[in-house]
Amino acid sequence: MPKMKTNRGAAKRFKLTGTGKVVYSKSHANHILTKKTTKRKRALRKSHIIDKSNEGMLKRLIPYK
Repeated sequence: MPKMKTNRGAAKRFKLTGTGKVVYSKSHANHILTKKTTKRKRALRKSHIIDKSNEGMLKRLIPYK
């Protein structure tokens, strides 16, 4: 069976942890920050774990990461 191709867009946006969970960074943290609250901007800095319902699909997009 041939090798699977990695989806390059997904590879740049998601990483796998050591335990196999998918981690990503939240969007909307780049510009137009003056109207956003400090609490909201602080929450956007943190990385988050993807929901279980989407995990299988993402693992197929990044099979060798």
